Amino acid sequence: MSDIPPPPPTPEETHRFPCDQCGADYRFDPDKGTLTCDHCGHTIAMQDEGERIRELDFRAALNDQLPAQEIEETRTASCPNCGASVEFDPATHAVECPFCATPVVADTGANRHIKPRAVLPFSWSERAAHNAMNDWLGRLWFAPSGLKDYARKGRRMQGIYTPYWTYDADTKSSYSGQRGTIYYVTRTVMVDGKPQQRQVQKIRWTPVSGRTARFFDDVLVLASRALPKRYTDALQPWDLSHLIPYSPEYLAGFRAEAYTVPLDEGYGEARAIMDRTIERDVRFDIGGDRQQVHRIDTTVSDVTFKHILLPVWLAAYKYRGKTYRFVVNGQTGRVQGERPWSAWKIAFAMILGALVAAGLGYIIAQNQ
Repeated sequence: MSDIPPPPPTPEETHRFPCDQCGADYRFDPDKGTLTCDHCGHTIAMQDEGERIRELDFRAALNDQLPAQEIEETRTASCPNCGASVEFDPATHAVECPFCATPVVADTGANRHIKPRAVLPFSWSERAAHNAMNDWLGRLWFAPSGLKDYARKGRRMQGIYTPYWTYDADTKSSYSGQRGTIYYVTRTVMVDGKPQQRQVQKIRWTPVSGRTARFFDDVLVLASRALPKRYTDALQPWDLSHLIPYSPEYLAGFRAEAYTVPLDEGYGEARAIMDRTIERDVRFDIGGDRQQVHRIDTTVSDVTFKHILLPVWLAAYKYRGKTYRFVVNGQTGRVQGERPWSAWKIAFAMILGALVAAGLGYIIAQNQ
């Protein structure tokens, strides 16, 4: 079953906005929070519409019953190497994949998908993100010096709005299990032929059952497969209180990745996150010193969702035939990436360590 209803054709999003003064393209400037023309310097303040970010009904989406205005068409390019699906304007025909530096030819067709409901604008500029990445590389032990120098040469980073799903749900759970209470008994044991008193820990188990309830708000699930999930998960936390209603002006000068994780698949991951939280709630409700959970039955209702875009600065460097990828949280500046190793630095450290150990051994032997 598709999670995207078949809407009537809609115009393609280009995310390009001509300058009122010179006709060049505006871009969103994270430092100023404005649309800025790099050609003539003209700026336009972003308008705060004050609109509430509205959730969408999950079941309606699965049943292809979302309103047509919640669907859009965009032109995308699919990377044959990493599978990223990135939006491009109609004038673009070939480009380098921002996720893995593989040459990509733009698709000729359009991609229909659920519109973003909210966006978290970039608050870190490219320069600040580049500095954060260089600082992170500089702290890595045994990283190749050549890669550090290559990264510091100032090659541009890509600003990518990465797709996520958020899910809200009301849950009610019933459970059964056992509460463990620790107590101690005194035992006499023989130590070297002499009796000694020892305290031995025991646990008294008592059957328990009960109910818990929790409302989940904005359970966040990555809707992309372009980057290893361990990188994007490590970019957390995101402060979603700064989400604003989606407006294409915030995408000016950036790219937006189309989601490749279907809505229902994302919900499966969200449920796993919810279930772990519910189990913690149950253990807290059981109380005692130890808990055993035998059964949890959960009823989930009022499930809603939204498609949101979160800001990521991305660098993909091909160095000596290998691609190294680094991601920077565009809200906080947190950096994650592939861990490069220098074989000769490791070998040198091992040799140096062996020499130091041998020297210490010699000194100890001479002093005996």
